[in-house]
Amino acid sequence: MLTVHHLRISQSERIVWLLEELGLEYDLKLYNRDPDTRLAPADLKALHPMQIAPLIEDGGTMLGESGAIVDYIVGKYAPETDLAPRPDHADFADHLYWFHFANATFMTNGMMQIAVGALGGDMPPPLAKRVTNAWAQIETRLGKADYFGGLQLTTADIMMVFQLTTSRAFNNMAIDHMPNLKAYLQRIGARDAYQTAMAKAEPGFPPKLD
Repeated sequence: MLTVHHLRISQSERIVWLLEELGLEYDLKLYNRDPDTRLAPADLKALHPMQIAPLIEDGGTMLGESGAIVDYIVGKYAPETDLAPRPDHADFADHLYWFHFANATFMTNGMMQIAVGALGGDMPPPLAKRVTNAWAQIETRLGKADYFGGLQLTTADIMMVFQLTTSRAFNNMAIDHMPNLKAYLQRIGARDAYQTAMAKAEPGFPPKLD
């Protein structure tokens, strides 16, 4: 059985959600952040050289990186799922773009903001523009399609949603000026698998869907 090592209030919630969407059995191990550093605790750090989550165990395999984990689970346990459009699907390119945008661009922007803020500075204009461009692109996309990958939920959404919800709990960013995003998050929040995943992964921490 797959084991998911989930650090509370982190992007590893993605893996729990994916497994619930696929209806796969798994063992979930929750870790609370170190109260002093706010990073992973020692018992989670000991599992992998990067000392961060998410991590999954599958037999003798220990795998990190949420994008790699998503691809691994789909490829090994659900190769026919509609959550990952195939090359002959009309939504294939859009799905790929947003799947990789989630960590390669969007998550990177967020980490830059956190780092600059921790140093007491302001984002340099070129970097600030990358942030505003990303959020504007998200709002535009969700005005054209119900989901990032196209007509239906895909693993692109599973990769994107953390930055749009839980991550905003760190900065209380308002999205009242983004009606397409707000409507999208309500669609996500209505999904049984998402509700179940968040109840398991983040007990006592309601999803930030507005």
